[in-house]
Amino acid sequence: MAGLTTFRGKVAGMDRVNVDTDQIIPKQFLKRTEKTGFGQYLFYDWRFQADGTPNPDFELNRPENNGAEILVANENFGCGSSREHAPWALLDYGIKIVIAPSFADIFHQNCLKNGMLPVVLKDEEVRYLIEKAKDENYELTVSLKDKTVKDSEGFQAEFPISDYWQTMLVNGWDEIELTLQLDERILAYEESLI
Repeated sequence: MAGLTTFRGKVAGMDRVNVDTDQIIPKQFLKRTEKTGFGQYLFYDWRFQADGTPNPDFELNRPENNGAEILVANENFGCGSSREHAPWALLDYGIKIVIAPSFADIFHQNCLKNGMLPVVLKDEEVRYLIEKAKDENYELTVSLKDKTVKDSEGFQAEFPISDYWQTMLVNGWDEIELTLQLDERILAYEESLI
């Protein structure tokens, strides 16, 4: 995984509460065995009409949201089943960071384990960002080092993240890569057993 220290990207707003993983990636698309290829099915039932054409009313289909890499959503984002495919689909679509006032616990952990940053901000901060995201080309800068989110108009907010996950994301590590950081000590221990 690529490390994340500071990221600047275009923002899309999704003013919906309780967005569940069944909407993020519907069950009929869970047959893939690799982590890629899910982006085309992201929010499938909302993004497409019954005839398969894009739904012009869906947030991510609006022209001002084309190319967005930061999604700002409302409370309890990622609730529902514990499918890890949900952050896979968001990442494959191009979303690198999701900002919300709250996340479902398992979804939150699945994001972190897959190199996606879930940012928890206050309700009023999220409300401001959802409104600003209606502007075409609205961008945010997210600093994992400073634990801040800011725009070019004076908005700035801090977000919590544990030292463990901050280190993991900054370095682009997953649990295996973290273990490999101890490779020399593991080999020394194994050799001591011989």
